[in-house]
Amino acid sequence: MVVSDIEARLGTVYTADTIAALRRHYPGVAFVWLMGADNLVQFHKWGRWRAIMASVPVGVLARPGAGLKARLSVAAQVFRGNRVHRGENLSQRRAPAWVFVNLPMHDASSSEIRNRGGWRG
Repeated sequence: MVVSDIEARLGTVYTADTIAALRRHYPGVAFVWLMGADNLVQFHKWGRWRAIMASVPVGVLARPGAGLKARLSVAAQVFRGNRVHRGENLSQRRAPAWVFVNLPMHDASSSEIRNRGGWRG
């Protein structure tokens, strides 16, 4: 995984636009969008959230204190029939498809990392 400033370089602000731009710039690449479970909790409040789920498989990464809330979220319930229980080959699945991934958790916030420029060299 590489953390980058791709949204700044693409000139996108919203996730749906970033995904669309990446697919245009890299045709044939099988993308998987990774998001923290804390974001899944309020994902239904994002613009075009259903379109995001319909456009690319999603890996939801466990975050401290968000596991149960994420699994019971509006988005998880709306797309419950599209949840896969093992993430192998997620990139080869047809969207909508999503998986909840339990993994060792870290308290770092991606927003904090971006704000302090932690993704730079």
